[in-house]
Amino acid sequence: MSKDVLADIPAGEAPAKRAPLNKYALACAILASMNSILLGYDVSVMSGAQIFMKRDLHITDTQIEVLAGIINIFSLVGSLAAGRTSDWIGRRYTMVLASVIFFAGALIMGLAPGYAVLMLGRFVAGVGVGYALMIAPVYTAEVAPTSARGLLTSFPEVFINTGVLLGYISNYAFHGLPVHLSWRAMFLAGPVPPVFLAVGVLSMPESPRWLVMQGRIGDARRVLEKTSDSPEEAVERLADIKSAVGIPEGIADDNNDELLAIVRKNKGTHGEGVLRDLLLHPTPPVRRILIACLGLQFFQQASGIDSVVLYSPRVFEKAGIKSDANTLGATISVGATKTLFILVATFLLDRVGRRPLLLTSAGGMLVSLVTLASTLHVIAQRASPADGATALSGVSIASVLTFVASFSIGMGPIAWVYSSEIFPLRLRAQGCALGTAMNRIMSGAITMSFYSLSHKITLAGNFYLYASIAAAGWVFMYCFLPETRGRGLEDTEKLFGGGDGVEKEDGHGHAKSTELTTQ
Repeated sequence: MSKDVLADIPAGEAPAKRAPLNKYALACAILASMNSILLGYDVSVMSGAQIFMKRDLHITDTQIEVLAGIINIFSLVGSLAAGRTSDWIGRRYTMVLASVIFFAGALIMGLAPGYAVLMLGRFVAGVGVGYALMIAPVYTAEVAPTSARGLLTSFPEVFINTGVLLGYISNYAFHGLPVHLSWRAMFLAGPVPPVFLAVGVLSMPESPRWLVMQGRIGDARRVLEKTSDSPEEAVERLADIKSAVGIPEGIADDNNDELLAIVRKNKGTHGEGVLRDLLLHPTPPVRRILIACLGLQFFQQASGIDSVVLYSPRVFEKAGIKSDANTLGATISVGATKTLFILVATFLLDRVGRRPLLLTSAGGMLVSLVTLASTLHVIAQRASPADGATALSGVSIASVLTFVASFSIGMGPIAWVYSSEIFPLRLRAQGCALGTAMNRIMSGAITMSFYSLSHKITLAGNFYLYASIAAAGWVFMYCFLPETRGRGLEDTEKLFGGGDGVEKEDGHGHAKSTELTTQ
């Protein structure tokens, strides 16, 4: 999207007087987002577990990077299936399914007798991670009131970072055990949270937007009355959702058969034809939305965040920190920094807006990556590794911390917030699933190539490569992503040129919104 076009787009404005935070919506967002702990824990716990797995199972660096990164590829199964699953059984039960699958995967990994069974455990856990990563932002965005949507939809990233910190703490806590027990204990601590998550999620209401898509208007109205800032907002949100689904005014809320028939005629209730409208015959607005979502998810991962989280012990070792205890202790500072700065981001999203935080984040990541790469290059070139090692080690650690801090104030949470709020209702779940798939593909590609690339272009070269990608991401975000702060979910698609809400017949006799009509 050109700069001139962006200038013509009316920016969403936050309310002049902020309504008190809706506590019921807050509780729903927290419970839903806690599923994201699973991903953060799994990524960071592998960073320490790999040290002891390598010694116990006598496996190579290549086997380690495949084992570490393959979960992101395996999670594609879950993230792609989650869109259709959540349209079919609902957002809430999809979250329960994610917890059950991850529980099984963590048990398999912790009890694995060898490399092959470990890989099976990674596959099962990966499917659960894919489900959790996709569904939490979608549910939260659909429940949250407009005034707090940025705050609440950023919670999944908050809990990813909480999971990262818990994984690092687990590494440090169990590193003193015998080698054959230490890495198993790290993995076996993972099944604990999903048990409580599954129970907690069952106490949550279903997404009001999914309820409307099933013709359950009365149930949706009751949820909206609890999660909106005022009765007037609840009425307005329900009217917007009904309009997006294609339900005309004047039909009684309790006439479920007629409502369901209308929804099936207009849009379908279980995601039928969505991938066709997204990939095969998208309109220009839908194409722009899809590019925005996929591009943002691409740059979030391609700039190297998962490599830093997963391989920070190796980075710190190359920077001059040698003992296991010191290395794992330094990684805890990475987790703590990520968690702290994501909390800063949650309170700025609805005040500052998405674009300023994204651009600041990418700029900080670029500077940090260049500094880290340059420091590692100098360390590698020194004839005596001890010469100036303390100062250079300090700069390396500081660069890693500023990198994860910069990521957490923008790119980390906003990729999920933005993706979950720009798609039209009918396309949202499966559109976000495609974004999650892009995120996981890039995470897998980055983490599975880290050691191999480091051997080919050096460790410093790796981070220079990530810096160039971060620079390209800054340009993409500046040119292509409009501000969405303060806009209702049914209104954000207008920023991309769609959403006039006029219904007309398609070639098969079904009503379609004009923004979904092939042009």
